[in-house]
Amino acid sequence: MRGSAQVAQDTERTAPDTKTTKGRASGQYDFLVVANRLPVDRAGDGPKSGWKRSPGGLVTALAPVMEKSDGAWVGWVGSPGEEIEPFEHAGMALVPVELSTNEVELYYEGFANATLWPLYHDVIAPPEFHRTWWDAYRRVNERFAVAVLARAAEGATVWVQDYQLQLVPAILRERRPDLRIGFFNHIPFPPPEIFSQLPWRRQVLEGLLGSDLVGFQRPNDALNFARCARRYGGAGGKGTHLLVGPEQRAVRAEPFPISIDTARISDLARQPEIRERARRIRHDLGDPKTIMLGVDRLDYTKGIRHRLKAFEELLSDGRIQVGEVTLIQVASPSRERVEQYRLLREEIEGTVGRINGGFDTLQHTAVRYLHHNYPVEEMVALYLAADVMLVTALRDGMNLVAKEYVAARCDGTGALVLSEFAGAADQLKQALLINPHDIAGLKDAMVTAIGMPRGAAGRRMKAMRRQIIVHNVEEWSTAFLDRLAEVTHG
Repeated sequence: MRGSAQVAQDTERTAPDTKTTKGRASGQYDFLVVANRLPVDRAGDGPKSGWKRSPGGLVTALAPVMEKSDGAWVGWVGSPGEEIEPFEHAGMALVPVELSTNEVELYYEGFANATLWPLYHDVIAPPEFHRTWWDAYRRVNERFAVAVLARAAEGATVWVQDYQLQLVPAILRERRPDLRIGFFNHIPFPPPEIFSQLPWRRQVLEGLLGSDLVGFQRPNDALNFARCARRYGGAGGKGTHLLVGPEQRAVRAEPFPISIDTARISDLARQPEIRERARRIRHDLGDPKTIMLGVDRLDYTKGIRHRLKAFEELLSDGRIQVGEVTLIQVASPSRERVEQYRLLREEIEGTVGRINGGFDTLQHTAVRYLHHNYPVEEMVALYLAADVMLVTALRDGMNLVAKEYVAARCDGTGALVLSEFAGAADQLKQALLINPHDIAGLKDAMVTAIGMPRGAAGRRMKAMRRQIIVHNVEEWSTAFLDRLAEVTHG
């Protein structure tokens, strides 16, 4: 669920919290978040370096809820083989789960990201099915569940996050029927025709059906899950209201589109030093008439190849010229130990080299390619510098970059070209919606965005801003947890 604009946090050393609450005193908590990663990163090198809060919308959304609800966060610290006792940081109780190097390779890089990720993204890349990966996935999910069981108070609410932990709800349900269990799937959920390829489809569905409420980004994802649950998971019921087991326990599958910390991005976009940085970016690029921007993790689902192809063809066709139009492509490093991602990086970098070799001038470059992570301030400056934002995902649960760009355009300028296959298209309907597989249509949309009259662009942007101001990340977490309380109180 992470967008590119990162939540800036000061590095803090771990220190005991002088505030004592029921959970902190007893080790039992009324609210637990369970995610693959803890919401902190090492503040430096070495096991004694302290911690800083991780970037990302999920942390921003849930930290206040956890503090108010006497909550704890269960997750992996991010480094294999590291044994750490539960600790507190910035008002949050953190419960580390240990993963070995072998488990990171099999459970995370293997089953989660080379089996489930491509399968759930419409098999854009072929998924791999290995029993050793599945066995590791089961073991790790069991370990996460055991960590939750040791910390959950009677009647606690447990919110499990994302595709890495789909077996956890059923384990919790079997051993602690008193718990209120929610699950949120941050990525798409495939239709039965695709999901059926998974050799362990029944076990995964049974795992998810241990929840009381299963949340998704889009209505179609909830419908896909319900269809799979009835066809392969033994569930009954109609629509997205499912009935499970001999007791016909109710499980709800519903959409809860995630969002961003809109106020945070907008406030940064108004800061004079960030606006000045945006002006310097334009100047350093030779003050082109139009800057187009792509910001993505380097992932085959993001449509970076399609975007570069369209841009190259526009240059070849003479519809745009270097010096007048520049494309900035930020491609954050991602899963670089996975072979498909290494090959993708080589292909993207080769394509950028070919475009620049064919079209650069002594004064101007066609594509400025940046394979880095950037802090929030630099990302907001890039959003302000860009006249056109290109989001060309082939399949995406949401895509928070699109919402971040809109949040940064406080003056109502700018144009968003947005894939209809990204969940954000459901909320940002005033964007220029495109099918990224249609290269001709994508090229036309890019040209339309470049030439869009200021008034028309402003009306579109203001409408999109109204949407994300109301539907921000705090509203998302509140809506899910309120609904979970409703369905479990029946």
